[in-house]
Amino acid sequence: MGTNNDKILIIDNKQTKKIILNRPDKRNSLDEEIINGIIDAINIFSNDSETRSVIITGAGGNFCSGLNLDYLHKISEFDIIENKKDSENFKNLLLTIYRCNKPTIAMVEGYALAGGCGIASACDLIVASDKAQFGYTEVKIGFIPAIVMNFLLKRVSEAQAKDLLLTCKFITGAEAFRIGFANYLVDQYMIESFTDKLCECLNQLPASSVMLTKEMFRNISSMGFESALGYAVDMNALTRMTEECKNGIKRFLSKQ
Repeated sequence: MGTNNDKILIIDNKQTKKIILNRPDKRNSLDEEIINGIIDAINIFSNDSETRSVIITGAGGNFCSGLNLDYLHKISEFDIIENKKDSENFKNLLLTIYRCNKPTIAMVEGYALAGGCGIASACDLIVASDKAQFGYTEVKIGFIPAIVMNFLLKRVSEAQAKDLLLTCKFITGAEAFRIGFANYLVDQYMIESFTDKLCECLNQLPASSVMLTKEMFRNISSMGFESALGYAVDMNALTRMTEECKNGIKRFLSKQ
């Protein structure tokens, strides 16, 4: 896949697609062009039959430092309607990543701050370098981490989220792994090969099972316990009807 947005690079490794935020001189900070570019790319990969996994990362040794200074200056002059529209677009960015039909993996080196930390938190899996630094700095400048908070609370406890959001402190990749924010902690020199191997494993899984499992994660959290169980029964029955499930059972039984 190509892109007309030189602030984003797309690496097409057939089953695994890599989205690289490409503003290394600005620590891959976000503006409207990058946000919309990520949304467009994820929407394509989500519905592409060839794609089985998607990596999001940054160029030049950093993941993403949040909103670009020029962009911050621009939104500081917005009226309430413009601010709501812009906030809606950032919400759409995180939701698009979260709702992607394919597994999304944040490969984090260096800084992942504010909105950049939000992008990582919206991914299914986070692979953190031992040199990574995570932080939510919004409160420090009189802003609030309103949208990213919802995704952070899906990864860590409320107590841990309060510690991160109210103190604006930075945590290392090791600390992010310890509290459950990051799924994997890897030496910096190994992060790319580790993430590629992780995607190879994901790519071998039945696509329908992965997609339906992701769908269940999206839906169950908003249901009561018994409603969630009823929904699970329906999804279980639906999965059994897929060709991938039928073939998988045949392969398993043939080995017995």
